[in-house]
Amino acid sequence: MKQFSPKTLLATAALTLGLGVSGSALASGSASDYAKTEYPIVLVHGFMGMDTAAGIVDYWYGIPEALEKDGADVHVVLVSPANSPEVRGEQLIDQIEDILAATGAEKVNIIGHSHGSPTSRYAAAVIPDKVASVTGVAGVNNGVEFADALEAGEQKLIRTILPFLADAMAFISSNQNPNDMASALYSMSTTGMNEFNANYPAGAISPESCGEGDYSVNGVNYYSWSGRSDQTGHITTLIDPIDLLFAYTGSLYERPNDGLVATCTSHLGKVIRDDYFLNHLDTTNGLLGLTNDLKTDPVGIFVSHANRLKEAGL
Repeated sequence: MKQFSPKTLLATAALTLGLGVSGSALASGSASDYAKTEYPIVLVHGFMGMDTAAGIVDYWYGIPEALEKDGADVHVVLVSPANSPEVRGEQLIDQIEDILAATGAEKVNIIGHSHGSPTSRYAAAVIPDKVASVTGVAGVNNGVEFADALEAGEQKLIRTILPFLADAMAFISSNQNPNDMASALYSMSTTGMNEFNANYPAGAISPESCGEGDYSVNGVNYYSWSGRSDQTGHITTLIDPIDLLFAYTGSLYERPNDGLVATCTSHLGKVIRDDYFLNHLDTTNGLLGLTNDLKTDPVGIFVSHANRLKEAGL
């Protein structure tokens, strides 16, 4: 009779439940240098994000640990939960300067999720000599329909409660950076992002295109990837309550999307993929890792990308 290891049984049970078990959690073996990039990796959270909530829930669940296990030097930064990419970008620049001073590195590789993508792009435009690469993960690089709806006066209840939620996120993550919800929402709208892209065009695509942007500008390499979950109503697992939120917001879109960002909106520089089976939060390994990792492992995507950066000499 065929014997099954505990690892295989765990994976089978997780698939049955639709519960994501991180690839790093299932992986065995010792540490390696597979993800050992030349420059430190800096992770930048998105809109309403944080580093960790009350020291319990990590925004980048399991990702820094998996990267470090394979040799990367990883730094998780904290910027305003809700503000313009320019304001958030200045906060990021200050932290990059601290990271460079502490590590002795000359540059960093920035990976920004959602609103963290234009935040990272701003920093690269201001200090290109200190940035080796920018990677947008489900980035709001070309305008978000849901932000357009809020700017148009729709979803009034949601717009009313968002400032309170942003302040709550700042409180539970001990984030002292200021919030400006109006600036944040405008910056993510199509009009706001068109203005941003005109001022900071590196890696951006043209508004009417769904292609790729320049791969390298001013010595900075640009990459992006994102998910697509509209085929399944944005339910990627059976037990993640956040999926219900994306089931609603994603229903407002008429084109492929991850529940909050249309796939074309995410494009920046070299597009690795825009159709991973992940909704918007899944791309950072979701709420406590509740993603369908056995179909698409978000942690593994980050580790593979670090290897891509390593092979590029970054």
